[in-house]
Amino acid sequence: MIRLSSAVIVEGKYDKIRLENIIDATIITTNGFSVFKDREKCDLIKTLAEKCGIIILTDSDYAGQMIRKYLEKIVPKSQFQSVYLPEILGKEKRKTAPSAAGLLGVEGTDDAIILAALERAGVIGEKCEKKGRKITKTDLFNLGVSGGSGAKEKRAGLCEFLGLPKTLPTNSLLDVLNSLYGYEDFISEVNKWKQE
Repeated sequence: MIRLSSAVIVEGKYDKIRLENIIDATIITTNGFSVFKDREKCDLIKTLAEKCGIIILTDSDYAGQMIRKYLEKIVPKSQFQSVYLPEILGKEKRKTAPSAAGLLGVEGTDDAIILAALERAGVIGEKCEKKGRKITKTDLFNLGVSGGSGAKEKRAGLCEFLGLPKTLPTNSLLDVLNSLYGYEDFISEVNKWKQE
């Protein structure tokens, strides 16, 4: 497994599941073209790009290229790296028919090909720069934003304060928080939030 300090942006949940098997990184989905109208998702991507950089890894088809071009317009060039997969004819295992372009997407591409594409883009072997311990689910529970009465509302309030989408589920929130903050910085932000 390769650990990346930058967040990886992919198109859909199956792409995310695929990458979770080979990389340790925050992985954010665009949910296809819905990213074009999703202000909160765009703001999250911009925040991640500014704080830790992003890697754009979309499919090789026309839709993937449109999403890539859109992301490249909303994020400064210095804050992203584009990773391109080769065009490989085929069909994902879970699908009954190939895509319109007849190409494999991220979810259907072999590990070795994905890792080679990352290496060509110069992102293999990056080390996480954050020091100290990670933020955990226990921390979120102890703060009252996960697993208890009113946790969903409190989590939405914390997300709003931090400039993150208010609808982030706990696991996604945890990934994003660990990309953006060290434990001590996060607790400092939580204390500011509590004082409001």
